[in-house]
Amino acid sequence: MGERITLTSADGFTLNAYRAVPEGKARGGVVVIGEVWGINSWVRSVVDRFARHGYVAVSPNLFDRVEFGYESENYGQEQFAVIGELMKKFDHATALVDVATAVNAARAGGKVGITGYCFGGAITWRSTAAGLVDAGSGYYGGGVANYIDLEPKAPLEMHYGARDTGIPLEQVEQVKARHPDVGVYTYDAVHGFCNSDRPDHFDEAACTKASARTLEFFHKHLA
Repeated sequence: MGERITLTSADGFTLNAYRAVPEGKARGGVVVIGEVWGINSWVRSVVDRFARHGYVAVSPNLFDRVEFGYESENYGQEQFAVIGELMKKFDHATALVDVATAVNAARAGGKVGITGYCFGGAITWRSTAAGLVDAGSGYYGGGVANYIDLEPKAPLEMHYGARDTGIPLEQVEQVKARHPDVGVYTYDAVHGFCNSDRPDHFDEAACTKASARTLEFFHKHLA
């Protein structure tokens, strides 16, 4: 449904992206930030899904500045060593520059929301706090507690697995207490519960419920 494209950021850097557009009039735009495997097949499926729901959807490859074209379908433990090396070189400041570029591309549909998973969940929080988008809906954002003092500048909600061993519920409760205006939801699921390409993590019931909330949230705030 979608297509691979390139985007040029404000500093002149060109990065890879994936974009899908709806049939007929768009109801808004959505930027999708994946986990730590680039714009792989699952991320592209999420972009396509948002397009089917009426959004101009764009997913930028935020790892291109570290390793151009990085993308992996390997969810095995050996891949985490590769990811660890990438993250050592990852620049969180220029990441938001590239998010802003994707937001501009998605504005072809109107107001823009951002959604992201794991790594992308933290990017969702930071992008909303930076005022880059009109709404945010993040999933199991690792490290959000590190940005707890950043104030969202647009409506924001976050989704967590109650059995996520990497993000203790204590951290989730800290986010809820610090930001009572942010919708924080928990599900009886583990980390990565929306990635259908990871059967040991995927929880269809939890993902269906969370995804419906995201769509309802975007329908409300991007109208």
